[in-house]
Amino acid sequence: MGLIIKNVRIIDPTVNKDEIGDIYIDGGVISDEAREYFEVIDGTGLVAAPGLVDMHVHLRDPGQTEKEDIISGCKAAAAGGVTSLLAMPNTAPTVDNEETVRYILDKAKSADARVYVAASITKGLKSRELTDIEALGDAGAVALTDDGRPVEDTALMAEAMLKAESLGMSVVAHCEDLYLASGGKINEGEVSDALGIKGIPRAAENCGTAREIALASSYGVPIHICHVSTKEAVDMIKSAKENFVEVSAETAPHYFALNEKELLKRDADYRMNPPLRTEEDVEAIIYALQHGIIDAIATDHAPHTAEDKSDFESAPNGSIGMETSLAVTLTYLYHTGKLNLLDIISLMSTNPAKILGISAGSLSKGAAADVVIFDPDEEWVVDVNKLHGKSKNCPFKGKTLKGRVKYTVLGGKIVYCDK
Repeated sequence: MGLIIKNVRIIDPTVNKDEIGDIYIDGGVISDEAREYFEVIDGTGLVAAPGLVDMHVHLRDPGQTEKEDIISGCKAAAAGGVTSLLAMPNTAPTVDNEETVRYILDKAKSADARVYVAASITKGLKSRELTDIEALGDAGAVALTDDGRPVEDTALMAEAMLKAESLGMSVVAHCEDLYLASGGKINEGEVSDALGIKGIPRAAENCGTAREIALASSYGVPIHICHVSTKEAVDMIKSAKENFVEVSAETAPHYFALNEKELLKRDADYRMNPPLRTEEDVEAIIYALQHGIIDAIATDHAPHTAEDKSDFESAPNGSIGMETSLAVTLTYLYHTGKLNLLDIISLMSTNPAKILGISAGSLSKGAAADVVIFDPDEEWVVDVNKLHGKSKNCPFKGKTLKGRVKYTVLGGKIVYCDK
């Protein structure tokens, strides 16, 4: 059965479209005609846009499925309007072989979102030996990263960037100097001093960012910088782009909505890596989103159990974010007048699809019918017990957000409906 979304505000950055109209879906793709037997969604007062593309997600599958798995993670994705996601490789086993790539893609066939695979750059994420990048690409991986940690050996990183470029794969870089960051728990500064906790200096992220930009510039190959959180990293990326280096970058909602003062609660759900920074950094991130310095908003969705997160100082880093990402972005950037809807959908759908080279981020005729339909003005309180993933470590818990996903359509099928 086909689908018609009637009288909806259509946002499509690929053609700079922001207008009221109807969307026709037939055979799993966007069409330009209606048929009598189509199912109808009344979109009055709602917005329809290309489904979100979250290019930084930890599904924990295989190996840590008590935290999340491919099916539960994609249910969370659908509830947040995410129709395509890039799964990170720090699973158990690591995604450093063709069998694990195929396992993820096979299990994802029945999921509520399209799962793309990022394979690891080095075997076991150990920075000692490159994976068989060509074989991983042949198995279906679209990107490479050792996310969760950097590739320590600069020569290996350079070799991976060159190989990936020749194969049309993206390299997604976790930028961190592990020696500078060693033993740190939260941002080094006023709050770490107040709590008596060893901090992570901003230099750790900044040095890592500088190295990856230098490699991209020196070898003339692309690099994508993950989870940007400091004003200095923003400045470096801006300068690199002005000098025609092929660099793209992402940030996460918590880096433009929250700052390090959240850590005064001593709640490990606010601990992630890179850590929440200062209000000055928050302002720099927002500026970067407004001026095209940062290209994408991704969540770094990192599920952990309540037991994992029970002790503030010993808990692992990471927070979940797919179900709240659009609402947080609307609340903190759209309703404050900092970005318009075309900007936001570019950052959350169209741009990440381009960076990854995947077919997504468009509502043009013939495109896959992956659509998010949301009410930009509906207010709701984040109740972690009503979220759809397995873990509840959400830094926006209890907060009132403005903007809510009402439907998510994947390949013409409604996979989420807010009732």
